[in-house]
Order: sequence, then C-alpha cells, then structure tokens
Amino acid sequence: MKRKRRIGVITILSMFMGILLIPALIVAPFIGKNDTATVEETTAESESSSVDIPASLSPFSINVMRSASEKVEEVPLEDYVARVVASEMPANFEMEALKAQALAARTYITQQLTDGEPYSDEADVTDTTQHQVYKNDEELREQWQDHYSKNMNRIKQAVKETAGEIITYEEEPITAAFFSTSNGYTENSEDYWDNEIPYLKSVESPWDEDSPKFFDQKIVPIAEIEAAFNVKIANGLENINLAKTPGGRVAELSVGDQKFTGREIREKLNLQSSDFTIEQKEDHIIFTTRGYGHGVGMSQYGANGMAEAGKTYKEIIQHYYQNTEITPVSKQTASLS
Repeated sequence: MKRKRRIGVITILSMFMGILLIPALIVAPFIGKNDTATVEETTAESESSSVDIPASLSPFSINVMRSASEKVEEVPLEDYVARVVASEMPANFEMEALKAQALAARTYITQQLTDGEPYSDEADVTDTTQHQVYKNDEELREQWQDHYSKNMNRIKQAVKETAGEIITYEEEPITAAFFSTSNGYTENSEDYWDNEIPYLKSVESPWDEDSPKFFDQKIVPIAEIEAAFNVKIANGLENINLAKTPGGRVAELSVGDQKFTGREIREKLNLQSSDFTIEQKEDHIIFTTRGYGHGVGMSQYGANGMAEAGKTYKEIIQHYYQNTEITPVSKQTASLS
C-alpha cells in the first residue's frame, strides 16, 4: 500500500523526549587507531559480548529504498544511524569522531523527514550518496567478516551515547553536510553550492594532512578534456586560468573566453577534490588534487584528528558547524511549542 510520509519537527522531537528519560546503559569503551580489520579492545570484555541499541531509543523507523533490490527496508531510527555511521566512516576512527558522525547522520535524517521530499511514496530515503550511504547488518557482516562484532560494538556505543541529540541552528535541524578529507580548510557553502548557509563556513582543518586521501593525481588526455567541455586547448595551458575560493579550491577555470566552476571540472573529470593544480605533459594534463569530497561541513578525517588531539564530539561539531547547538530534545521541543 502506497503512502506519503511527512512528519513535523514538533512531532519528531516530541517523540524523542522519552529517549532522554531512559537511563544510559554502561558500555565498555574501545580505543584504537588500527586498521578497520584489526581494531583492538582495550578492556577485558570478551569478543562475544555485544552492545545493543534498545528499541525504546528509536521512536520511529526510517523507510530505506535499497538500490540493488529496489525493495524498501524499514529500520528503527537508531539502528539506521548506526548503519549509516558504519557505512560512511571507518570503524577504527576515534570514539569522539564516531559520535560526531552519529550526530550528523541523525540530524540529516531528521531534517529530511521534516523539510525534505520523500524519495518515493514508499521510501523516505535511498541508500546511496543521494542521501546517506546505508548498508544493512548482512552487508556489514560480509564486509567485516570476523571483525563485525568489534567494529559494530564501537559504533553502537557512539550512537547510544548520543541518542536523542541533533545539531540545530536557530532551533531547526541543520543541513549536516560532511565529506572525507579537506585540503586544510573547509569550504563556504556558497562557494560550492548555490546557497549561502550561515553555519557552513570555511574553517581551518589542519588534521587532514594525515589522511591517505589528502593527495591524488589524475592524468587526463587533452582530447578528453576538450570533448567533455566542448573547448579547444589550442596552446596548451597558456590560455587556461584558475581563480581560487577562500577555502583554497578552484572557484573558476577559464579556457579562453569560456568559464567553468571548480565543481564542474571535478564532477566531469571525476577528480577527488575541486582543489587542484594542473600541468601539461605532452598531450595530457596532470591534475594534482588536495582533499577528497566537496569540502562543505564536517571533514571526517579532520574530526578524527581532533578526537586524537583530545577534543570531544561536541567540540568537533561546534568547530565544523559554526554557531550551532547540540540540542537536548526536551529543550528544543519546549522552544518550538
């Protein structure tokens, strides 16, 4: 049976109030910077023990369209958040970084349900980067094999310890944009997207230099570039000029009298970042990029670097989402009533 699902902000947040009345369960901490496949527990807890997310922490479910099967999967909210975190961020990241990602995921879906358009009559979102990447337990078990329990326990702990918390600006859920790796700075929203969003401003993110995705090179034939952009690079790089944004990414590339945004170049040529330099080698152009992703909002590797430096998830959130609040549900509900 088809249905159109729209949930008001007050309704969602009122449903959340019960979450804050539930005593927090005590879970053993995990600490580590090892590879995802070799995360080590730092307590005497046995590998077979597990961290559960009680059903009572999820006041509603998310209907996810699975892109492979084209079937809708109904998932309790906090289970959805945990699986998004598992799909979007390395499980061996620091606990405070995982918590920050949990807030971003929970805030994103809250805003989608209150302000966004449903993916279809049956589904709220899909499982791709169109919304948030989502893998179910079966897929995560296949991906992690023997390390599923260790990895998922860490993520569930992060989700449980932040349950009921979302990021707000002027008492509304924010657009919780995030990406993998910055070039040392995040990007102003208006320099990559069309709209200026007051809390998505360029900030320093020096921790990203440790990311394995910080540098990349791609060699593209000049003929391929000419075909993709319908230009003629007659004199090589002599007629190409670059203008940069405050975040150090390419704002505009001009070839003669034709102009293209850095975003257009990145997306058409499948570059890791819109921060790139170019050099010519015979009939090819070498693009050297810094960072990975659109650059707007929270850098995941930056968040992990902040956590390694002793910052809490709240400090991470407030750094990357300027002038926002982590709103206790009861407080936000009261302010909206």
